[in-house]
Amino acid sequence: MNVKIAIPAIAASLLLIMGGYVLINPSYQKSIQAKYYYELGEYKEAYTLANEAFSMDVYNRMASTVMAQSKTSLKYVKYIEMSKEYMQKINEIANSGSITDADKAKIRIMSKIVIDSYVKLAPSVITDEDLVKDAASYHKNFEQLLEKVN
Repeated sequence: MNVKIAIPAIAASLLLIMGGYVLINPSYQKSIQAKYYYELGEYKEAYTLANEAFSMDVYNRMASTVMAQSKTSLKYVKYIEMSKEYMQKINEIANSGSITDADKAKIRIMSKIVIDSYVKLAPSVITDEDLVKDAASYHKNFEQLLEKVN
């Protein structure tokens, strides 16, 4: 057999074997599903599936990566939800008429919570850019609000 034919044939057969392993292995199947849900923005579902895949096979790097990505994205989602909730409460206070000193104190506390929580976020290169931008926008808005209240 010619060496020029043997080496590519061996390489192709190894690729087929590895591809088959990935498609048949339940851990990798769950990892692929987790990656799919992550790309759709369903971070809770992605985290759950990746965690299941990782518990089946601790050497599954795809599961480990998707799990870490999902965990980071969930932190961002939680931060954005908290920011929206606090912003809504602050708008209710502002729309009620006159703002008392107690209301200003509430606004300061909520602003400080949001600002301090932002520092704990650590984006990765793979984190959804929209999540990072939204979080940064809320952080900036609350910093400006805190300056106005002080």
